[in-house]
Amino acid sequence: MTVAEVARALTAVRPARDSAGLISQIRELEDQKSALAARQARLSVAFDLLQRREQVDAGMPAAELGTGVGAQIALARRESPAKGGRLLGLAKALVTEMPRTFAALEAGQLNEWRATLLVRETAGLTAEDRTAVDAELAADTGTFDGAGDRRIIAAARAAAYRRDPRTVTQRASHAAAERHVSLRPAPDTMCYLTALLPVGQGVAMYAALTRHADTLRNNGDPAPAANSWPTPWSNAPPAPPAGSPASNSSSS
Repeated sequence: MTVAEVARALTAVRPARDSAGLISQIRELEDQKSALAARQARLSVAFDLLQRREQVDAGMPAAELGTGVGAQIALARRESPAKGGRLLGLAKALVTEMPRTFAALEAGQLNEWRATLLVRETAGLTAEDRTAVDAELAADTGTFDGAGDRRIIAAARAAAYRRDPRTVTQRASHAAAERHVSLRPAPDTMCYLTALLPVGQGVAMYAALTRHADTLRNNGDPAPAANSWPTPWSNAPPAPPAGSPASNSSSS
């Protein structure tokens, strides 16, 4: 059976007539989405291997093998080339290093996002250690049934730390060095101001904004707390001109 035939078979399924039947169909389709994601991962790994063999036959240097594979996967999945590389990395990790997480994805016990979380939190470990963490977490036995993202992340981090505390600690230090503030446009002449911070700094900023909003409400401000948060930011003085002494000192 081809993929197109499977798709036609799914579209031919008639909606159930009662609430229980409808919610059951929604769950079954969700399980199938996970199974399809697992199938995509397996096919991506097979495609990567085949492309590398063809590149070897074409005389491509060893250092360049695999060039363009992620971009082709991205095109097939209607994603950006950069994300195509990440999807290929995810597929390789699941298929070759995390068989139990992969089995859980195939069975619908995990969706693709939560499988991605487990892969992400074990990044940096050796293949042997990652496989050991995968076995400890045993996602294919239902250990994460009903679990949210935070519980899954915490379990993966703890297992990774038990296996290789030095690598996990170094990764956390590197993440802290990546802190930054970004700005992107939003509809209706608004914008998103986003800060990526170490958790301690983020919690401190959240607490400061909450205290500020509480003070405004206590002084009679009728706005909800969340609407009062941007006030200290929006009242901040404008940035100094580029190249000025103040600008140079603030960027250090």
